[in-house]
Amino acid sequence: MNITKADIIGKITEAVGLTKIETEAVINGFIVVINEALKNGQEVEIRGLGSFRIIEREPRLARNPKTGEMIQLPKRRVPQFRPSKDLKKAVNETK
Repeated sequence: MNITKADIIGKITEAVGLTKIETEAVINGFIVVINEALKNGQEVEIRGLGSFRIIEREPRLARNPKTGEMIQLPKRRVPQFRPSKDLKKAVNETK
């Protein structure tokens, strides 16, 4: 089962005692700050979670799987997430 933004807001609301509206404003602000930093070429590091950064992909030829046609992909910037050691460890712990 996937966890949605609404689920995260609900869990944080219960944990810290803010209203859902206040929690949603905080989460939205968090997302805006990360987006703006990445747009400006900055890396965002959140200890215990990981880091977000932008990588540049060079132009290349690719094939459309539906038609088989070769297309030229332009140079582009792609967001990347690198998990922290703590997150990797937590995910790999057995229950």
